[in-house]
Amino acid sequence: MTLVNEDDARAFCVTLTDSAGMARLERLATMVAEENARQNLIAKASESSIWLRHLADSAQLLRHVPRETGPWLDLGTGAGFPGLVVAAARIDLEVVLVESRKKRVDWLIRAAGELGLPKCRVVGKRLEHAESFAAGVISARAFAPLAKLLALSARFSTHETLWLLPKGRSAVQELASLPPHTARMFHVEHSVTDSEAGIVTGTGRPASA
Repeated sequence: MTLVNEDDARAFCVTLTDSAGMARLERLATMVAEENARQNLIAKASESSIWLRHLADSAQLLRHVPRETGPWLDLGTGAGFPGLVVAAARIDLEVVLVESRKKRVDWLIRAAGELGLPKCRVVGKRLEHAESFAAGVISARAFAPLAKLLALSARFSTHETLWLLPKGRSAVQELASLPPHTARMFHVEHSVTDSEAGIVTGTGRPASA
């Protein structure tokens, strides 16, 4: 399945949340567009396809997550993708957003407040300075090359941690670049928003942790 337009993307998101969650996602889409006039949250060219390029692209990670899971750690959240979308779609999940840029941190705090996300927490620090905890899920989109990402975040993982790392069209190449003992933890799932893009996913604790 590959989504091709905004209607497809909205319909896909409906399958991953309830009516209240869809209302929060609709509000988030509006808020991102409004904030984009003040700071560059997303590329201007992607504003007209925000559901496909950002909301559905983020929400698709929920398809790989058990209904009950421990804290979700989203690295380098930026404008809130995927972590803020996950928190809006699944208000029951504890989601921790790590972002170091002050303007983005202020935006995330404001957005989480306006959307009414009591279990969404923003950590306004570089990942290296964030306090360790055992994450049930670790996600990151456009945060760092895969090897560096794993090295920086391995201390948050356990043997049960689920990794969900959208890597676009470089997913297979980045996975192949890892040492074999680390690469065998992971595989690539196809993205529903781009037939040539992949999500590096796996469960466990990298050997370097």
